[in-house]
Amino acid sequence: MTDAEEPKKVPTGRDASSPFDEPTEQLSRPVAGRTIPETDDDLNPVPTEQLPVYRPREGEVPRPPSQPTEAYTAYTPPPTAVPPARVETVRTDTAPQVPAYSKRDLDPGLGRGTLDLGLLILRITVGGLFLFHGLQKLTGWWGGPGLDKMPDMVEHLGWKQPQISSVLLMVGEIGGGALLILGLATPLAAGAVLAVIIDAWLVRQAAAPGLQFTAPGGVEYETMLVAASASLILTGPGRIAVDGGRGWATRPYVGSFVVLLIAIAAAACMWIFMHGGNPFI
Repeated sequence: MTDAEEPKKVPTGRDASSPFDEPTEQLSRPVAGRTIPETDDDLNPVPTEQLPVYRPREGEVPRPPSQPTEAYTAYTPPPTAVPPARVETVRTDTAPQVPAYSKRDLDPGLGRGTLDLGLLILRITVGGLFLFHGLQKLTGWWGGPGLDKMPDMVEHLGWKQPQISSVLLMVGEIGGGALLILGLATPLAAGAVLAVIIDAWLVRQAAAPGLQFTAPGGVEYETMLVAASASLILTGPGRIAVDGGRGWATRPYVGSFVVLLIAIAAAACMWIFMHGGNPFI
């Protein structure tokens, strides 16, 4: 085909050049009036820390963001968002009841009044009488028989083994009387003088037939000493004594009653085996 036979080109309206014909090349070229970004840095993004700090409006309760930024790290809710304080109610009906203690419960010495003073007077009186009679028999003071004449006097009153009986009598009166005055080992001291005075009561009663209570030279004096000695065994010496701090000195119990029975039994054995006879005949 010759050039004369070459077909004519039909105009299509695309003869003008377009930037889309070569897009890569055209994008790399600057557009008039602006710059086309070529990299990520050319986008010049605004950093997060440059964002304005959020300020809630008055009356608005803000909601913390799900992903807090540096601007929200120090977020504190407004006072209206603070929940009210929880008030716990204590039930007074289930509280443990504390017993009330009086001064008498804390100190047993309170509330005794003049009891200790009365026991002191009783101890000194009873103990002094026995100590006086014991020293008479031992030393011969105040018109007593003395140690030399004591066995003869005991034998004259009907006692067997006058030497042993004399020693037992003087030990009971002197030892028991001195301990009573001091308030030392009071139950044992009162038990010793009780055994002595019971036998003395029996000796005086056996001096004549019948009950010699109201007779001249009767047993009234000995009866009073028996009652006083037994009372001291059961009451204790009180607080004004050497043993005043012991429990049995102010609150005697079963032990004192046992000592009372032992003293009575000792007096009975002494009378039966060392004297004999029935004092009421």
